[in-house]
Formats: sequence, C-alpha cells, structure tokens
Amino acid sequence: MESRKIQRVGNGTYTVSLPKDWAESQGIASGDIVTLHDHIDGVLAVQTGNGDDEDPPFARIESADPEVIERALRAAYAAGAREVTLERDEPLTPDQRRAVERVARNRIGMSVAAKSETVTTVQIMLDSTEVSVSQSLRQLAFTVRSIHRDAVEALATPPDSSPTGSRDTQVDRLASMIDRSVSRGMADLGEVDALGTTRPELFESWTAMRELCRFRDAAAEIGDAAAALDAPPSDGRLETYRDIGAGVRAVVSDGVSVTLGDEGADVARAAIGDLSRAHHEIDALDRALDVGGERGAALRRVLRALRRTADCGGGVAQIGLRRAIRCQETIRDRRPERMNE
Repeated sequence: MESRKIQRVGNGTYTVSLPKDWAESQGIASGDIVTLHDHIDGVLAVQTGNGDDEDPPFARIESADPEVIERALRAAYAAGAREVTLERDEPLTPDQRRAVERVARNRIGMSVAAKSETVTTVQIMLDSTEVSVSQSLRQLAFTVRSIHRDAVEALATPPDSSPTGSRDTQVDRLASMIDRSVSRGMADLGEVDALGTTRPELFESWTAMRELCRFRDAAAEIGDAAAALDAPPSDGRLETYRDIGAGVRAVVSDGVSVTLGDEGADVARAAIGDLSRAHHEIDALDRALDVGGERGAALRRVLRALRRTADCGGGVAQIGLRRAIRCQETIRDRRPERMNE
C-alpha cells in the first residue's frame, strides 16, 4: 500500500496519479479510458476497460453421477453463477433429473430453463437489487428459533419424529441465498452496492448465518432426543428446560439484532451474560441427573443439544459484539438495574 497526494487542477477537479507499475501491468497507456466505481463503504475502485464487456458467471457440468451433479449445482449457486449447463451424451436418467430438480426447488431464484436430449440449462435469476441480506438473516433467525422452541416443547409430549418439518428446507433456502450474496459481493464491489451494504457487514451476516445453521442442527437434535423419550421429563425439569430454551433463543435474537445494527453493544454484552447463566443451569441439571438406562441417555442427549444451541447462540452474540467494536462502540459492564433481569 502507498499514499498519494490529491492534486487540484484549474477547473476544480481533483486528481491523483496511478502507480506506474500497476498501469503497465494492466496495459494502460496515456489516453486510455478506465471506469471508476464509487462504493457506499468509501472505496473508489479503478477498473480497466468500460466494465460492460465481462461475461456473466457460467458453469458447465459433464458428470453422470447424480451426487456430483447435485453438489456441483449447489456450488455453482453459492459461487454466483447465472447459468449452469449439464451436458451428456444421452438424456438425463431419472436419478440425475431428480438431483437437478431437488437443488432447483431448494434454491431461491433457481429454475430449469431449457431441456434437450443431451443438454439441460439451469438459470439463477436473482437480482441483487431485490435481495435484502439483513431481512433474510432476520427471517432465518426467526425460523431457527421456531424450530428450537418446538423441539423443546416436544419434550412435554414426545413425538413420533423430529418436529423440524418443512422449516428445515426454508433454513437451507435462506442460508444458501445469503451465502450466494456474500460470494458475489466478495468478487464484485458492484454487487455490494446493489445489495445496499458493505463488505464488513456482509461478512458478519455470513458468519451469523453459519452459526444459525449450527443452531438449527442442534435444535433438531433436541427434537430427535424428545422422540426417543418414552415419557416426558418431570414437571420441574421440563420447566427448567423451557426456561433455558427461552433464554438461549433470546440470546440469538439479541445477537442478530446487534449484528444487523438494530441494537448496540450493551445488548450484545447483556446477551453474553444471559448465556453464562444458561450454561450454569445446564451444568446444574447435568449434575443432578441420576436417571439410568435408556431414559437417562436420552435426557443427557437433550442437555448436550441444549448446550450446543447455547454455544451457537453465544457465537451469534459474539459476532454482534464484534460489529459493535468495529463501529467504535464502548463495551461496558451491565447496568446495575439490569443485573437481576
């Protein structure tokens, strides 16, 4: 990195010289035209050419393995591809076709655009100007909290299967769209502007998304453990599970709010304090658990999953705290009047 002095020419225009080595490496000579991109995070980028002649991201798949096809389509979506072509010497088999349709169905903006005997074209028509990463993260947080709440409530009436249901697909759709938006934003500053955010905010949203997906996985484990119970826990223990679950979900909600700038550092700091109390309660339950056999194993599994959700909630709160520090907020202890809340 080097510093250059801003100059002012006669008509009031400000100028700065380009580094000679960079200009020569890009084949730029006097009289050539470059494109300037003024971004909302204060970055002024210089691009050679007019910026309009780049081909949209494109991917080609020639595998016959349905699993490879499915993974490649997911990767193409996350990488920001606009179009994916599957080329085969013969028509797609039913398994291959189901793999394509499964990915397209579970990705926002993705659809099969054309089919022929040997070529299938998949397009991703997702306009960044119509995508809200922050709103997607809020919706993702709401969905995983609802999965967690129902999983904890399933302890009262052990279900025949996990209560996650179709919301698992909704989590994957939202998480994949956030992943794609961040990937495109890292590759193209113009995408960052279209999304109406900055690169640090994008990265924080992506990191929070990953923690929320882990939170969903741990919540699903609570539901699986509930399904394995032959009878509900005692009333006192069940209410403690519910209280811990509510506290953990509140930590997640506060952490996302701070990550998105809706709340400040004090909320993140309080959420981390609440998380510490949840850990103490889980540890106390674990020490007091004296049930043996399969029932004891299932209850310990519930506690392990609750602890995992608490850890993930703490990760989200930590991301919020990191954003607050980046925004130069002061980190303080909790106010005395909130210590017993």
